[in-house]
Amino acid sequence: MSAPPLKVAIAGLGFGEAVHLPALRACPGTEPVALWHPRPERLEAACRSAELPGHSDFDGLLANPAVEAIVIATPPGPRFDLARRALEAGKHLLLEKPVALNAERIESLQRLALQRGLTVAVDFEYRAVPLFQQLADLLASGVLGELVLVKYDWLMGSRADASRPWSWYSQAAEGGGVLGALGTHAFDTLHWLVGPSRSLRSQLSTAITQRPLDDCSDRLAKVDAEDIALVQLELETPLGQTVPAQLNLASVARRGRGCWLELYGRDGTAVLGSDNQADYVHGFGLWHSQAGEPLRPVEADERWSFARTWADGRIAPVQRIHSWWSAAVREGRPMLPGLGEAVLSQRCCDWARLGAAQGTQRGIA
Repeated sequence: MSAPPLKVAIAGLGFGEAVHLPALRACPGTEPVALWHPRPERLEAACRSAELPGHSDFDGLLANPAVEAIVIATPPGPRFDLARRALEAGKHLLLEKPVALNAERIESLQRLALQRGLTVAVDFEYRAVPLFQQLADLLASGVLGELVLVKYDWLMGSRADASRPWSWYSQAAEGGGVLGALGTHAFDTLHWLVGPSRSLRSQLSTAITQRPLDDCSDRLAKVDAEDIALVQLELETPLGQTVPAQLNLASVARRGRGCWLELYGRDGTAVLGSDNQADYVHGFGLWHSQAGEPLRPVEADERWSFARTWADGRIAPVQRIHSWWSAAVREGRPMLPGLGEAVLSQRCCDWARLGAAQGTQRGIA
């Protein structure tokens, strides 16, 4: 007899409503049962559309006996405190990233989850994208040989328009910036595919230093969160080999090339990329060359294909993460990707900011 679906509430109604809600409904292992948002008028509209009950008081949500688990998809600022309170109330969690504003806070959540015997997933959904999984399989086969260089460009134009209003994304203290938005994913992807970071050197900059307030006035507010990050890393493979890597991130690159990951080995090369900036799943291709041959497209392996896709390419990989998470909860085992992976990714973000401020290379314990 199969386990009953995990009864899940969603906290945060941006990405939470647009992506997590349809993903939860499509996943056999999960059932959305409630919504939370601090603004009653926003909550009421979402509840009416989703035909779900809602809470504007987080303690009320935690006290709801129908809620076994919570997806926390708020902006980064309040995410840590909400996650801590939910764990203390005995709720399993799926957290958006960045999980917290520094790695030490994530480690404290990790300790609390272990103490309470709770399963926490982190939405590093690129691990659930078919061609990324196929690339991981290609690397594991050893066909590229010993890696000698990794290059990762993620150059997007989502914030290239200087008239886009000022928001939490503009504020470093609220978790804004390209490191939190793209870097957390990029660091996790590199750690997953190659190995953990051992040192890094970074250069951060803010190209658009002011944005208009979203209040129909002509006032401008300061932007202090980086919108460009250039990072050089040393990655360590499972065999103890050190691999140099270059990571370039931007959210202000007009007509940017998109997301491209290049892996160069002694015996071959693999390239994974997409120039589609409409969403971060549709449009990816994988290419491979061996022994000096030209790069050739790699046919998609049906083993990794989604059973269902949506026009919004973000939903299918998130639904796959939900499936892994609900199975981990029901089986009482740790979740991968989880808080351990979030600590490693956030530590790179922390060191990138500190190293850029000090102009030094940072070693990562």
